[in-house]
Amino acid sequence: VGLCAVLLWAVLPVGIVQSMAYTESLFTALAAWALYAVLTDRWILAGTLASLAGLTRPVGLAVVAALWATALVHSWGRDRSSPQPDGAPAWRRALGMLLAPLGAAGYVLWVGHHTGKGLFGYLDVQAGWRNGFDGGYAFARFVADKFTSFPSALAGAGLVVGVALVVWLYVVCVRQGQPLPLLVYTGVVVALALCASSYFGSKPRLLMPAFPLLLPLATALARLRPARSVPVVAGIAVASALYGAFWLNGSGPP
Repeated sequence: VGLCAVLLWAVLPVGIVQSMAYTESLFTALAAWALYAVLTDRWILAGTLASLAGLTRPVGLAVVAALWATALVHSWGRDRSSPQPDGAPAWRRALGMLLAPLGAAGYVLWVGHHTGKGLFGYLDVQAGWRNGFDGGYAFARFVADKFTSFPSALAGAGLVVGVALVVWLYVVCVRQGQPLPLLVYTGVVVALALCASSYFGSKPRLLMPAFPLLLPLATALARLRPARSVPVVAGIAVASALYGAFWLNGSGPP
């Protein structure tokens, strides 16, 4: 299943960004190993990797949230679904929780120092790029505007289907009983990507780190025989390559 998930992530339609100067690949690697460390009770390692993820991208807060939520549940003794015994000392969990947000906090402080505006410097930079969090209102208006004419309505329909697919996959992840850190991490990544008021063409790229969404599909793919799974992955890879070429040479994703 893990290998199939890696293959699916590699052939995502927006996978072409892995060859560009974006940080999705590095961030996803740090996030994945941080979550694995959480699942295996390696709290100090998890906190260190979460801190590095926070230095890589602002969405590193999703890793912090996953670590904190899991640590609190472990501390309160309410984790009934984890197959791993909670054998880590409490001080290791506490240290991991302290380490996790240091990367993101350090970056915010550095931006504030660099801009000379203190704690508000980071917010000013984000405002300059028109980045913000409005609960998805701006994105909803963007999608609705697509239906005011044709053929842009086709792009609008594609966006609706895409968002519905993301939500459906998350519901499947919940029903399949994915571990708490994966659910928290994925939920925060998806919420930040879909509910931000930033450049809408970037949303497919911003969703790339939500790799746990691929686990249900990877599970289904792993059940297929190689005679069927290989053509499926090859077909997706070809389609993604064509989409990537269209993206690079066109006006970008819808």
